[in-house]
Amino acid sequence: MGQKVNPIGFRLPISRDWSSKWYASRKDFADYLYADGRIREFLKKKLRQAAVSRIVIERAWNSVRVTIHTARPGVVIGRKGSEIEKMTEEISRLAGGKQVKIDIVEIKTPDLDAQLVAENVASQLERRISFRRAMKRAVQLAIEQGALGIKIRCAGRLGGAEIARTERYHEGKVPLHTLRQPIDYGFAEAETVAGKIGVKCWICKKQNPTPAESEEAQPREERRRAPRNEEAAAPAAA
Repeated sequence: MGQKVNPIGFRLPISRDWSSKWYASRKDFADYLYADGRIREFLKKKLRQAAVSRIVIERAWNSVRVTIHTARPGVVIGRKGSEIEKMTEEISRLAGGKQVKIDIVEIKTPDLDAQLVAENVASQLERRISFRRAMKRAVQLAIEQGALGIKIRCAGRLGGAEIARTERYHEGKVPLHTLRQPIDYGFAEAETVAGKIGVKCWICKKQNPTPAESEEAQPREERRRAPRNEEAAAPAAA
């Protein structure tokens, strides 16, 4: 049996942050958790065409802040903000009448977001596009956008075959056990005529240097440049 761990939960304190940010007493915890699940389910269903990657929920004493990370903010906002008002009312009802504030964060490069890549491949499978073509195209776009590596895995009755199987495409490096390396993970399901097909995606992004590392790198650059400047100045002085 393979011992697998969720890549997001594995990195929570290090390179990932929680999707729900609040503290509750033992009495309220279950209600808040159930409400968060219903809010996410409602938003995912309503914003199916808006390319929503993450939904972060924060709670204060009598208010709820919902941050939607999307590649298509115009679809979420709607004409003159009409969609935002409807969603605010519905989320307030699901949260037990609390004040709701919705923030929208635009995703600049959707080809480097693992959840959006997985959902894109799943939507193509639902439209009966060849799974090989969809997966190869996703891998190519991610590498072109600057990803260090990408791995995509599809499992199910691929191409309507009688026997379910797994296909995987991998390019670049995806070190799943290097915790300091930012690995993004996404999962989606394609509802095809033959049945469900699961799509998993791992994307290895470039590591942003910490402030301490950038300070250390700066003197090294200066030390490297110094001898060259001296050598260049020597003939001029002669």
